Amino acid sequence: MRQREAAFVDSGAWIALALVRDPLHSQAREHWDILQSAGAALHTSIPVIIETFTFLDRNANRDVALTWKNSIYKPATVKILPCELRDLDQSWEYFRRKDLHKLSAVDATSFSIMKRAKIRLAFAFDHHFAVAGFRLVA
Repeated sequence: MRQREAAFVDSGAWIALALVRDPLHSQAREHWDILQSAGAALHTSIPVIIETFTFLDRNANRDVALTWKNSIYKPATVKILPCELRDLDQSWEYFRRKDLHKLSAVDATSFSIMKRAKIRLAFAFDHHFAVAGFRLVA
């Protein structure tokens, strides 16, 4: 990973960071530390925020979800990218790919947003990011 490289943070990474009981929590903390020490420019998207908040609200509780939301809205934590209509339109192309079996709509939209923003590095635990051609934080 290059210094100050842009990285996209996916829902699975946010969830693993937020929930100590998550089986990927330790790995998520290690990856987060790598990103922080490299001065990565962190990005996420509105669909990822909605998906993460909903998951935390339903599977932990509202306080955990709100605490997480407040943590990412602190200045200089993460840049939140919008989902434009063209991102949604382009995301449907990923569903035509046979190698992206059981792809979620949020992930397909994330790929389109990352492509538009020229982000090649993903902090994600979902193999679909690698299959779609993005590098994973390791």
